[in-house]
Amino acid sequence: MSFGDEHDGQTRTSLPETGTSARPPARGGRSLFAVVGVVILLVAAIALANRGDGTPESGTRGAGPDAQAGSAAPTSPTGVRPVTGKNGTIPSGFAHDEQGAQSAAANYAVALGSVDMFRRGTREVIVRAIHDPAVADGLVKSLDDSYSAGFLANVGLGPDGAAPAGLTFVSRTVPVGTTVKEAAGDTATVEVWCTGLVGLAGEGSTKPVTSTWFTITEKLKWVGGDWKVVSSAQSEGPTPVNGDNRASMADDIARAVEGYGGFTYAR
Repeated sequence: MSFGDEHDGQTRTSLPETGTSARPPARGGRSLFAVVGVVILLVAAIALANRGDGTPESGTRGAGPDAQAGSAAPTSPTGVRPVTGKNGTIPSGFAHDEQGAQSAAANYAVALGSVDMFRRGTREVIVRAIHDPAVADGLVKSLDDSYSAGFLANVGLGPDGAAPAGLTFVSRTVPVGTTVKEAAGDTATVEVWCTGLVGLAGEGSTKPVTSTWFTITEKLKWVGGDWKVVSSAQSEGPTPVNGDNRASMADDIARAVEGYGGFTYAR
């Protein structure tokens, strides 16, 4: 799928990837989601004191070249390639402007809520890939403590983060939109409005996959030639009214999650 062109009025697209991206734990039925959401909130507490001064170079706050500052411009393309490379499986090389900060925040939201966050080794890789090195060590330790065997058992996983035999653990985020709340020089605060899926898919699951809506606020800093997360926090909603779609069978959800890959997101 192409990124689009440089003309106003075109719909913003996402670039498909070969692998699957997952979704951030969030709120939900006050059980699984309430517990998982706390983990994302830890990111803010660990790194808040390490915020740097400055902000990203001033770009157009909307998406199109002619957008007014502060405009959401949800369907106008930037016409700028959102990312130039990857750090492992995570997009990297974002533009040093507000548009690049929004693209980074959306992709980092996906990584923070992925299934890989529930396994110690892959969790550390994600944390170090997207965070300011000044906060990464403390955050890795804090999250290792939070993703304890007891916590994993509460969400239906084994102590190594593996799902029970015959079941597929689902944790996937789909960013719906982004907005810059603050920006100046080498720092930016970006909100990412998301919907997502979380739960265990498969026959006999007692924690079925459920959709949820939430907003992640990321404080970003330009470090080593790319945007990095300094802290992030999560809040509930905005949540639309549920539609009348019939819920699919558990096996259908498992096949969909395994068969449909994720995207690189771009503002």
